Amino acid sequence: MHALQYEITLPADYDMSVIRDRVARRGRLLDDWEGLGLKAYLIRERGVRGSPVNAYAPFYLWNTVDGMNAFLWGGGFQGIVDDFGRPSARQWTGLAYEEGAGGQARFAVRERQQLPDDGPLADLAADAADGARRSAARDGALLASAAVDTSRWELVTFSLWDHEPAGAEGDVFEVLHLSAPGRDRIRRGRRW
Repeated sequence: MHALQYEITLPADYDMSVIRDRVARRGRLLDDWEGLGLKAYLIRERGVRGSPVNAYAPFYLWNTVDGMNAFLWGGGFQGIVDDFGRPSARQWTGLAYEEGAGGQARFAVRERQQLPDDGPLADLAADAADGARRSAARDGALLASAAVDTSRWELVTFSLWDHEPAGAEGDVFEVLHLSAPGRDRIRRGRRW
């Protein structure tokens, strides 16, 4: 599993209905993308749920590097580049993935944190995997994942919810669409 996200920060007065319309028109294009576990089409709106910005920030969990590369280099990503310029596309190596019992994806939570410099890496990874398991077990959670960027030693946890989770730590996004052609093939549990 590989996680990928690009976040496009938009002007404070940006009409977010433009993004909503874009996703309504184009969101289903990845509903059968080979190698994609899932893509959550996410937005944040300035002043809503504590967001200081307007942003469009799709989050992907890839089952295969080939699928991710086909998206980045084979044309799928070019639409974003053409419309918004080329954003930085962050990537993380998967540590854990768990399914929950929630219904339709309406909200997402992304938390990024620096891993501590001390302590065995295996213990840090096990803690992250346990955190994903605990998140997925919460009421309303559809799934939870944990991944790490080893160039920065940054942990990202990502979860989808059927309601706005109370007391969520991290950035809360609205889910406009969920493409999940390979969600059933994302291996559950620890990834090592």
